[in-house]
Amino acid sequence: MVVSRTCSFSKQDGFPCRNAPMQDEEFCFWHSPEHAEAAAEARRLGGLRRRKERITGGAYDFVGLESVAQIRRLLEIATADTLVLEPSIARSRALAYLAQMALKALEVGELEERVRALEEVTRPRMRTVRGRR
Repeated sequence: MVVSRTCSFSKQDGFPCRNAPMQDEEFCFWHSPEHAEAAAEARRLGGLRRRKERITGGAYDFVGLESVAQIRRLLEIATADTLVLEPSIARSRALAYLAQMALKALEVGELEERVRALEEVTRPRMRTVRGRR
C-alpha cells in the first residue's frame, strides 16, 4: 500500500496544502521555513518572467503558437531580427531555415483553407445523403 504524504501547511482558508513535502521534511518547498528565501526568489523570478512575456508579446504583437497565422507572425519576427544581423554564414543559414519554415507554414495554411472550403461545399450534400437513409 502506497501512503502519500502532503505538506503540513494550512492555507488562510483552512484548507491544507496538497503539495508533496520535501524529502525528510514536513513542508513542501514553497512552505518550508528553511527554504523561505529561495521560494521568495523563485516567486519573484516567475513574476518577472510573466511580466517580460507580456511586454515582449505586446511589443512584437505575438500572442502564441496556436494557429498558422500566429506561427507565421513568429517567423516574421525572427526573420526581421535575423536580417539586421551582420552578414555571415550563420545568418544565411538562419534565413534559409526561416524561409523553409515559412514555406511550410504557408503550405499548411493553404491546406487548411482548402479543407475548410471542401467541408463547406460537401456539408449540404452530406446532410441530404444522411437524411435519405
